[in-house]
Amino acid sequence: MLPNLHEKIRGELKESIQNTTAVCLTTDCWTSRTTTSYMSVTCQYIEDFTLRSSLLDCFILTERHTAEQLAFKLNQVAQEWKIKDKVVACVTDNATNIKKAVGDILKWNHVSCFAHSLNLVVRHALDDAPSIQTIIKKLKAMAEYIRRSTVATEKLRQMQQSMGQPQLRPKMDVVTRWNSTFYMQQRILEIKEPLVSTSALLNPQEPTLSHAEWEALEEACAVLAPFEEVTKEMSSESFVTGSKAILISRGLQRFVVKKQRTPPQKPSCDVNALASQINNRFGNLEKVSVLADATFLDPRFKRHGFVTEIYANQTMSRVESATMRAGTQPSSPAVSEESEEAAAASPQSETVPEFWADFEERVTNLRPDVQSPQAVALLEVKGYLSEQLIPCIADPLQWWKARAQVYKNLCTVMKTRLCIVATSVPSERIFYKTGQFVSNRRSHRTTDKVCQLAFLNANLKGVLPRETV
Repeated sequence: MLPNLHEKIRGELKESIQNTTAVCLTTDCWTSRTTTSYMSVTCQYIEDFTLRSSLLDCFILTERHTAEQLAFKLNQVAQEWKIKDKVVACVTDNATNIKKAVGDILKWNHVSCFAHSLNLVVRHALDDAPSIQTIIKKLKAMAEYIRRSTVATEKLRQMQQSMGQPQLRPKMDVVTRWNSTFYMQQRILEIKEPLVSTSALLNPQEPTLSHAEWEALEEACAVLAPFEEVTKEMSSESFVTGSKAILISRGLQRFVVKKQRTPPQKPSCDVNALASQINNRFGNLEKVSVLADATFLDPRFKRHGFVTEIYANQTMSRVESATMRAGTQPSSPAVSEESEEAAAASPQSETVPEFWADFEERVTNLRPDVQSPQAVALLEVKGYLSEQLIPCIADPLQWWKARAQVYKNLCTVMKTRLCIVATSVPSERIFYKTGQFVSNRRSHRTTDKVCQLAFLNANLKGVLPRETV
């Protein structure tokens, strides 16, 4: 049953993707508990003015993860799904091998995962602050003690109950996810009083946080909270995110600058390191053409999404050129026949005397019935820019849906840019679910079955018949 369902959904998805004009890919690699290496490739595209996200493939990697091998696998997936000419961008982490595979070998537009870059920014700032590292070490020890001891867990529960607090357990952090460290810190602050009491009673020899360290922890959480909010905002698969990268990175820069001007009384994470890292990793996003185009074509931002005027002008010029090319694409057979009939029915233009030539050259593009593709493109872009910005929380695709016939060619270009996501989280999420399929109890499953389950779980949105699992 599982193979049949897999083939059925795969066929339906292929048919859906064939009807789209542009796709954005994300990819990531993961090693299971059975030391099997997997690679996932997801596809984001706009269908009926809705952003879709689908898993194209999840397969094992038996060879070394060289740039050449990764490029071969990605190209293989693109050819199998017949989307090689539709790939407008590929979002990955910052590993050298995958960047080389995408940009240098496949010649696709490479976009660095915003969430991965943000993780490196915060990790670097935390590592550069010895005081916060000492605090984190103590927090881990406290959390580990509670989580591994049933006696301590029960005592903590009793303490929380007696203090009228919700029964929450400490969280542990994961090295590859900075926000897991934030969640650990946040949870420790939430259960501070019952946790301190429990540790004092059952584990008095374990060093605890001083009053100054508790204050520093609170300050660190206040500094890192916006970064956690941004991580969640940019990791969405259902909403347009690529167009927000430039503005959100600038917002983080501004936030950190404010913190630099009013340094905390208690040292927490290194704010200067945060500022430096943000500038290094996000300072040149306006130069990333596909992200700049997406920002320009988002009716929430348009030209206002740029700080540097020259990049705004360059982007507008690119969009105008793309809009002009969209206007010169071959029409469908039905449209072509109608155009030919109209041309046959209309009277032929009379020959213009030579002395009118100069005037005719200057005014030809002003006549609606003889507008050139360039003139149409300029008018569409000008009209688009003249409209009011929509709220930041509005759906830009629904705005475009209402104006698809007004800005027909520009809308075609939009579909090649607003499908670009800011992170490779769609691929990473595949492995979170896949990890459940290859748990200790299910490690005997074949790799083919694991890949089929991952495909179905992603593309059926987690709804699988019980008998197939």
